[in-house]
Amino acid sequence: MIITNRGRMATGAVFAASLAIALTACGSSGSSASSPSSPAASSSAPSPAPSAAGVHTTSDAKLGTIVVNGKGLTLYRFDNDTSNPPKSNCTGQCATLWPAAPAADAATVNGVDQKLLGSVDGTDGTKQLTLDGWPLYTFAQDAKPGDTNGQGLMGIWWAVTPTGAKAGASAGTSSAATSAPADSGSGGGSYGY
Repeated sequence: MIITNRGRMATGAVFAASLAIALTACGSSGSSASSPSSPAASSSAPSPAPSAAGVHTTSDAKLGTIVVNGKGLTLYRFDNDTSNPPKSNCTGQCATLWPAAPAADAATVNGVDQKLLGSVDGTDGTKQLTLDGWPLYTFAQDAKPGDTNGQGLMGIWWAVTPTGAKAGASAGTSSAATSAPADSGSGGGSYGY
């Protein structure tokens, strides 16, 4: 089967529209959307060689030291989750775009204090990895190691630092100060968070 440029453009437009709808579902009505960072300009290759499982750090040109999984994919935290007690509030379409990081990834750790890692029952019933109490996720639009396309998305998704803080957050924002109640900001198209 031959796919023409017109077919590629139509497929891309459908994908972009689907992504916009799903991202809106993951946002809250009180949040303002922000553009994801450009993947080519925002990151550098991960330091350690990627493996099937594990948690390690890498250096990002814009964000500094961030945490990635064994495949080198950026790990994120969600402002609508809570860290104390740890609770994931990403369900439905949100969980499709933001897959939970499996707790089993903590089997191999490099650059992150093992004492800060834990797990919580994820919304799908499996054990989800936490860092300083924050449930961790990957982003479906991060295609390769070093991508940070989810950074700052909808003003509620953040790459995570080795201490569990938001990467690239202003000095006045800390992980302890950003724990949002599970029902805050639920808006149209809410999927339970």
